[in-house]
Amino acid sequence: MSSPEKLAEAVLLPGFAGTTAPDWLRRRIAAGLGGVVLFGRNVVDDEQVAALTAQLRGGRDGVVVGIDEEGGDVTRLDVNTGSFVPGPLALGAADDPELTTAVAAALGERLAACGVTLDLAPCADLTLAAEDPIIGVRAFGSDPAKASPHVAAFVTGLQKYGVAACAKHFPGHGAATEDSHVALPVLPRTPYELREIELVPFAAAIEAGVRSVMSGHLVVKAWGEEPATLNRVALTDVLRGELGFTGAVITDALEMGAVSGEYGKHDGLGRSAVRALAAGADALCLGGAAFEAEHLDACV
Repeated sequence: MSSPEKLAEAVLLPGFAGTTAPDWLRRRIAAGLGGVVLFGRNVVDDEQVAALTAQLRGGRDGVVVGIDEEGGDVTRLDVNTGSFVPGPLALGAADDPELTTAVAAALGERLAACGVTLDLAPCADLTLAAEDPIIGVRAFGSDPAKASPHVAAFVTGLQKYGVAACAKHFPGHGAATEDSHVALPVLPRTPYELREIELVPFAAAIEAGVRSVMSGHLVVKAWGEEPATLNRVALTDVLRGELGFTGAVITDALEMGAVSGEYGKHDGLGRSAVRALAAGADALCLGGAAFEAEHLDACV
């Protein structure tokens, strides 16, 4: 593998199929693959996940192991039973940030015991549009002033046990009326409205020391025609420049329809990956569908 290929592999976070690490994945990790993201298809129980993450670290100790564990509706560890902890909307309704910290700390302790180092949570999105097809109960509420303390509390609790939190999906899905898994949403917002509403929970997460932020595949017309994931104004000028974020910027999955349908059909996944990095992303999430070695080859 050439030096440019090694550099490309170092920013990739693919998913994979199975409850043990396939040979191709272990080889790629040993060669410098940045990390992996676990999904429900990779989980039997906590003991099995701990064994899987140990197997992954057999390739390279520093490999990032990520997962989506938001509590409530979005869970991977409890994919077979449903989550045992309240979700964000319930925590927001309880309006006790100390409870939110305690719930997130319990998740962080469990994830750390399983060998997970990155939790793609919390949602810093707000529940705003009745037609919103994707956020709903995953948000802490609709009022940025009330939701923001819970976003910060979740970050604090989760990171207490050394698991990096990831505030998502910048700049905020809540006002969108389309699902970025299948289409490209356009936020009906001016930059001023974003700063007063959607960006407030992200600012709270940054103030709380969140280690990473996930970009959303969302268009803000004032920033240009590209979704935030591929947009330098969004990731570099606003997220880093205006909000002062200095941690890792991770993309939402690049094979989602908002990117692959609008951009990948002409340029391919690899070109979208290059555009995301040029916009200011540090790591590229791939593989909500199970990836194989040839998919990584195409991206690299």
